[in-house]
Amino acid sequence: MQQRNRPPSGQAQTVLGVLAEDPATWRHGYDLCQHTGLKAGSMYPILMRLADRGWLETAWETDIPAGRPPRHLYRLTESGMTIAKEFAAAKVQSSRIGNAPLRPQAGHAK
Repeated sequence: MQQRNRPPSGQAQTVLGVLAEDPATWRHGYDLCQHTGLKAGSMYPILMRLADRGWLETAWETDIPAGRPPRHLYRLTESGMTIAKEFAAAKVQSSRIGNAPLRPQAGHAK
């Protein structure tokens, strides 16, 4: 399957922004849903697409409280942090000049 090179949706950019607030911290999907206001049905496909682009690394939780299944965890990769910074900068710039679409610089989309 060939991947499209279109920029991530506004929702995906929001997820990147939340993850960029503390890029070294592993976050689970429910936590990200709480911080973004997105529903799980939107969040998990976004997380999978971001991971497929190489912008997120994923792992299974290892320190699991009794009675709860392990959670899948996510955090930004180096390229994910770069793209998150670019979208944040584009957002600031577009707020100064109007509502221009947010796009990363060439070469970061897979």
